[in-house]
Amino acid sequence: MDLFDSETSRVSHIVPLKDAMVSYTSYFYDAQKASEIYETLFSEIVWQEDEITLFGKTHLQPRLTALYGDDETPYSYSGIVMTPRKFSRTLEKIKEDISNYTGEQFNAVLCNLYRHGKDSNGWHSDNEKELGIDPFIASLSLGETRMFHLKHKQDPASKAKLPLVNGSLLCMGGATQTHYKHQVSKTQKQVGPRINLTFRRLFK
Repeated sequence: MDLFDSETSRVSHIVPLKDAMVSYTSYFYDAQKASEIYETLFSEIVWQEDEITLFGKTHLQPRLTALYGDDETPYSYSGIVMTPRKFSRTLEKIKEDISNYTGEQFNAVLCNLYRHGKDSNGWHSDNEKELGIDPFIASLSLGETRMFHLKHKQDPASKAKLPLVNGSLLCMGGATQTHYKHQVSKTQKQVGPRINLTFRRLFK
């Protein structure tokens, strides 16, 4: 049976935030299909752990990452420069599914593996020059549920907290990266691993 054969029941809604365009789709892939994709990608993706420099201090990034793309356009953030590997068949099919759903085109995916509750991604905006102006980011979650936080850079009252469940799709577009920061924080809870695929378009 093909990994993507089964039907899914998608439920989508807009996250009500000013100066932003954020949507959340639960069950973009149903739980069984999402778990099967997770198992495939867990072993298929070539994960790496890079050193990251923040506030003058260098330490290991608190998660594993990998970059895949249509070509060799590099992506850099926080002093890390990543050169993409070629899309696998599995990642190519996911990219096609998300493009058909959103109407957006992507040429790269930054993959993150959160191994446990101590792995995280601190407050940041996806505003690197390679992403261009007002980038559209489509973020697919597979595996354990983790909490996703958004906060306005100027208005502390404008914020959101979303549980990113297995098979869900979070999309951020418009001026979201200009006006908001987001994070996946650490948790003291005993949680299993989560794969996060963030599809984007890189410009040379």
